[in-house]
Amino acid sequence: MDIMIKALHARGHSVDVVRTNKSWYIRDDSLHYNTITVPVSEAFNHDFINPILKKIIDIERGESSALNFASLQLEMFTAMFNMHRIICKMATNMLEDNDLMKNLKESKYDMVFTDPAWAVCDEFFGQQVRYSDLLQGADLWLMRVDFVFEFPRPTMPNVIYIGGFQCKPSKPLPQHLEEFVQSSGEHGVIIMSLGTFVSELPADITNNIAAAFATLPQKVIWRHKGDRPAALGNNTIVVDWMPQNDLLGHPKTKLFVAHGGTNGLQEAIYHGVPVVGIPVFFDQYDNLLRLKERGAAKILTINTAAKDNNFLNAILEVLNEPSYRINMQRLSMLHRDQPVKPLDNAIFWIEFVMRHKGAAHLRTESYRLPWYSFYSVDVVLTFLATVVVIFFLPFVCLRFLRIANNKKANK
Repeated sequence: MDIMIKALHARGHSVDVVRTNKSWYIRDDSLHYNTITVPVSEAFNHDFINPILKKIIDIERGESSALNFASLQLEMFTAMFNMHRIICKMATNMLEDNDLMKNLKESKYDMVFTDPAWAVCDEFFGQQVRYSDLLQGADLWLMRVDFVFEFPRPTMPNVIYIGGFQCKPSKPLPQHLEEFVQSSGEHGVIIMSLGTFVSELPADITNNIAAAFATLPQKVIWRHKGDRPAALGNNTIVVDWMPQNDLLGHPKTKLFVAHGGTNGLQEAIYHGVPVVGIPVFFDQYDNLLRLKERGAAKILTINTAAKDNNFLNAILEVLNEPSYRINMQRLSMLHRDQPVKPLDNAIFWIEFVMRHKGAAHLRTESYRLPWYSFYSVDVVLTFLATVVVIFFLPFVCLRFLRIANNKKANK
């Protein structure tokens, strides 16, 4: 959102951002937007994520069984339920704030740019307005994937693919990082980041990862918070933050160890860097699976990464097997070969909706059909009825003729 907001601001648009007082990313002060702050008691932040992460790791590290799998799925569904509960509470606070609602109406915005989520629709709008109607009534959908990453499928004209919109050429590294990268010589550099959600892993896992890195001739830059792993080698530096895009774009970067978040994988595709993935939750495994199917990634679970030499073997396989880099560089060339940059495409369609006060001509009206028409149940039943009539009509006629003949014979 922040990248899109900056791009809209650069085009001269005035942007108001609705945020909570516990917002993780969106600051209260910015040159690119004004904030409307909604007070909440809970928010989607580290306090929410860390307990869930700990439970998921504990479950994944247990024995592989149907019960364990069911426990993992239950934990994920519970997390998703609680996320939506928090969002609903925020929406409720907004809708019950009469002054806020009055100000929003008086502002006469040209467009609302939002994530879809279940909003307390029945409570505030009544039974006559369904959530599905609000969802399907959106003028435009901006999808953060493209068909280099996504599997082909039919879509409506109002679905715009903008995968990699945040990607850009790399900039020079800070001096201390550039010196460290250059010191790797011909072996190059590995970078590792498990994203913003995962601040730290259990100590035995981080020590196993650190010990594996220590055996490699490559230099390693590892974004890691928490205690310094005891097995950390001289070839590895641990940082709280790193310029991920700039490191992925550096010619000496050979491999990206990642959790499978959408942004990180799209940056890896953009720069053509193969991936060893350690998914944790939400869409991460699904994202990594798409790269694995294209021969550009290797996937490890948290449980397997902590055992034996699995992590080291995965690293060595992706480093030493040329097909991983070749396949990823092919994806990079396909992704970059577009007539319009994804961010420019997104901005064009956002402004298109504002210029024309919507984009109803691009939106399917099929959602207005009753369910039996939408799924062609009426057509199927009519077809079956026709077949039945055609099939049984000769038998009915023969039966009628037989009865008529019998009556004649009896006379």
